[in-house]
Amino acid sequence: MTTVAAYAAPAAKAPLERTTIERRAVREHDVLIDIKFAGICHSDIHQAREGWGEAIFPMVPGHEIAGIVSEVGPGVTKYQVGDRVGVGCMVDSCGECENCEAGLEQHCTRGNVGTYNSIGRDGEPTYGGYSEKVVVDENFVVRIPEGLALDEAAPLLCAGITTYSPLKRWGAGPGKKVAVIGLGGLGHMGVKIAHALGAEVTVLSQSLRKKDDGLKLGADHYYATSDEATFKELAGSFDLILSTVSAPLDFGAYLGLLKAGGALVNVGAPEEPIALNLFSLIGGSKTLAGSAIGGIAETQEMLDFCAEHGIGAEIELIAASEINEAYERVVNSDVRYRFVIDTATI
Repeated sequence: MTTVAAYAAPAAKAPLERTTIERRAVREHDVLIDIKFAGICHSDIHQAREGWGEAIFPMVPGHEIAGIVSEVGPGVTKYQVGDRVGVGCMVDSCGECENCEAGLEQHCTRGNVGTYNSIGRDGEPTYGGYSEKVVVDENFVVRIPEGLALDEAAPLLCAGITTYSPLKRWGAGPGKKVAVIGLGGLGHMGVKIAHALGAEVTVLSQSLRKKDDGLKLGADHYYATSDEATFKELAGSFDLILSTVSAPLDFGAYLGLLKAGGALVNVGAPEEPIALNLFSLIGGSKTLAGSAIGGIAETQEMLDFCAEHGIGAEIELIAASEINEAYERVVNSDVRYRFVIDTATI
């Protein structure tokens, strides 16, 4: 066991505070990672404040982890000391079910083990990236290519794969019109990746406040959804719409923006249920779908793609002492576009 410094929420809705946690001793197939940077995802806030239901406390959030390998177990074959690596939203799965064997560990039928706010197969709670070090099975570690700065790579471990996976699955590419709802931590990555895949990209945001940013990030068009004319002008326009916001939307209105056979894929996770008139799906044979991160192999594919295309997250680097302030700013949509903690400040 190793004692490391971390920032934890001691109870639901309580401010995060500096503390210490125990990391397990390195097992045969484990990798010990010195965490250099940890992204702040809106998911961290939902869980620390029990917005998605009962949670485990004390909680050390953080599932956008970038660091350097400092020790490997005797059976490790994929990594060695000094490697640049990342850890995303999960740290284990059964490895035996149909989904795990298909490389869809995120959909493990026995339940994957979350990087934090989860119970490992050893019965111990998991603690995330707002800490100095983490110990992870090598099969849930990914390699960060040399072309990516570690601080800009950290958010790719959630925001990057969460948008890359559905864009690939639903065929974003040349000749396709893709809209991204929301230009936040997820949305800005969706714009960058869809653009790099060759799609024609439109941002749908509440206002035009971030229009210049959106166009610089790779969007071809930018519309305000607060303007009713937007929904008339863009009716039937898109092959794919990616919703990245965690507030409930009028999905019927957005389904009206799809071409026949188009898909609206939701990666945002609002705390409230939504209502939907199913005629908005039936007319035009449209699809309303959801997507959650990606498997380990696809996460590595995403990192390699981002390195090849020079894509990192747009970040604001903060000290650990600023985490609580950063949470409030995320809730108020006051970040461009991902807070990343410099873990040297923990």
